[in-house]
Amino acid sequence: MKEPQPLDFEKPIMELQRRLQEIRDHSDEHALDFDAEVEAMEAKIETTRREIYGNLSAWQRVQIARHTQRPFALDYVERCFTNWNELHGDRLFGDDKAMPCGIAMLGEQRCVVITNQKGRNTKENVMRNFGCAHPEGYRKALRLMQLGEKFNLPVISLIDTPGAYPGIGSEERHIAEAIAVNLREMMNLRVPVLAAVIGEGGSGGALGIGVADHVMILENAYYSVISPEACSAILWKDRRHAAEAAEALKLTGQDLMKLNVVDEVVAEPDGGAHRDHEKAAQILREALRSNLKRLLKTPINQLLKKRYEKFRRLGNFAEPPKGNGATG
Repeated sequence: MKEPQPLDFEKPIMELQRRLQEIRDHSDEHALDFDAEVEAMEAKIETTRREIYGNLSAWQRVQIARHTQRPFALDYVERCFTNWNELHGDRLFGDDKAMPCGIAMLGEQRCVVITNQKGRNTKENVMRNFGCAHPEGYRKALRLMQLGEKFNLPVISLIDTPGAYPGIGSEERHIAEAIAVNLREMMNLRVPVLAAVIGEGGSGGALGIGVADHVMILENAYYSVISPEACSAILWKDRRHAAEAAEALKLTGQDLMKLNVVDEVVAEPDGGAHRDHEKAAQILREALRSNLKRLLKTPINQLLKKRYEKFRRLGNFAEPPKGNGATG
């Protein structure tokens, strides 16, 4: 894998790495001992990396979540699962390449795998529709989930989409209805359901395959009702306030844990998943296997009850009682 393109906030690290390489080249060229300088520079790089990645803003995490060299869903499928067999079509309209779905083995457990898939270049993005699924994608996903229910196979969703496709054709084929039906049917699926937000988790497009018993989110992924740019355009009439919108939306895994929207934040390799696909996949695989093992031990009626209560609790808030002396 080639060296990822640095994001703006990563450039200090890249500059230090460039200087480190210059010291090493100079040492080799002149046969001089620069071991002390090399060690000092390596320590400075590590310190700088910890400072930057230990204090990321919400907007910076959004940028990492969108990195074109970040592992996409099929990258994780290749590394986390075996015996992947993709199944196509919704039996109503067509096959949505933005939402590859199939059957695979996670360890010794066969399961249904639902994914969102983006592209890394223009050709791939056109084929995958930039990861934005049409109604047939959600109907295909539901068909496979019901197949999993029929054969007692747990369902795993890997979520990475800016949102469902909002175009005319999508509206003509009833995108809102397709997502709404998925929400209803996933709530009643009589098999364990596990979801992981691996990049972008945009609005109903993500929630349409995200009604799960256990919802995980990668450390630098985000899950939000609207993109920061769209929120900025609505509230400030200008997309330039996207960073402020990202903070206000509370869309990072750390914020979502506090709000009980997700159940677990999964760590990423140092510098983000885009810097080490293999390690990122290893961490996610272990999280998927341990949680699936736990869910499979839970009686299905108990799972259904907890799943329903979990999503009913979302959005609950309390107002102070009137007449308590407060003024406003």
